Amino acid sequence: MASQEASTVSRTRRKSATQHGGSTLADLHQALEDYLPILLGLVKDGSQLQHNVQFVWMNQEDEAEETAISNAWYEVLSVLHLMAMLSLSQANLLLLPRASSDGYQPKVSEDSRRASIDIFLKAAGYLDCAVRNVLPQLPNPLRKELPVDLAEGVLRALCLQALGQSVDIQLGMAIDSAKATLAVKRRLACEMVKSWQQAQDNIMNLPLANGWGEKHRLLIKWKYVEAKAAAYYYHGLILDEGNTEKSHGMAVAALQAADEYFKESKRACEAFNAASPLSRNPPLWGTMKYLSDKIPKDTSSKVRINRDLYSYEKIMETAPTLPDFALALKPDDFQLPPAHPSWNEENVVSGQASSNHLRSD
Repeated sequence: MASQEASTVSRTRRKSATQHGGSTLADLHQALEDYLPILLGLVKDGSQLQHNVQFVWMNQEDEAEETAISNAWYEVLSVLHLMAMLSLSQANLLLLPRASSDGYQPKVSEDSRRASIDIFLKAAGYLDCAVRNVLPQLPNPLRKELPVDLAEGVLRALCLQALGQSVDIQLGMAIDSAKATLAVKRRLACEMVKSWQQAQDNIMNLPLANGWGEKHRLLIKWKYVEAKAAAYYYHGLILDEGNTEKSHGMAVAALQAADEYFKESKRACEAFNAASPLSRNPPLWGTMKYLSDKIPKDTSSKVRINRDLYSYEKIMETAPTLPDFALALKPDDFQLPPAHPSWNEENVVSGQASSNHLRSD
């Protein structure tokens, strides 16, 4: 499904649509939204119906190919997970560079970047709801039967990934803005570090299987290291604005750390792409397209200048601690919808009466 959607992005003159007139992702997402209220009727008021149907889902990151559980809350959890994954796909498709009408190189418009942030936050909202409102409905023995795809750590990591990607886009827009200060850029970069670090903490000890699970782990490692390169770069530039020998020494250490993390991020990117299933390394854009040039150049320049001014011994050999900023972006507040009206008692009784009448005829 994802490959089918991606292949249509470059077709600027043809409109990819399904029989219903929308994209595959949008149609499936709408179907899930329509299904959720009907599904929630099975768990309404603690109904015993929640145990009467066995639900089966394919897994991506678990060793088991599929998981079958006779509990409607498992189905609700799976639906929210899928709605989040569809949203992540939609957001990332918006971030694919497109040919511009002015004939210049393909680029991602600011409107697309802003729209993708909204969708990332929506995806985070589905996952946050899954962790807060659905997982607690499952008894602990049953939670242990869940595939790793639906483990609390994976759900939290995906939520934080969505926030991390949103902050990355915000940083890219700040870089493009002449009004954004170094302090704003540093704060965004530090927030990005925090989100990816928390994502890594959540899946660190989970038994993600080879394949998609391992690739997921490598993605988070890559983006975490990449975020640290950006944060240390802007932290170094701000420290270098100080007028003391100590601040210049700390700036050099921070910029050196940025350069090392940048080199490490390139290795992490290669490891991610080389992991099965193989993926190609896309051209740099946004934040890292800018920083891939600035980090090595500015680090070399600042280190050379400051080492001419101060002795090597006076320059800090360990990177200074990054400022600690709280995450400004929050997941959307998604609430489970009420059960579909067809589950109202009078409708259910009426349906049973009609069924009995048909049988008597």
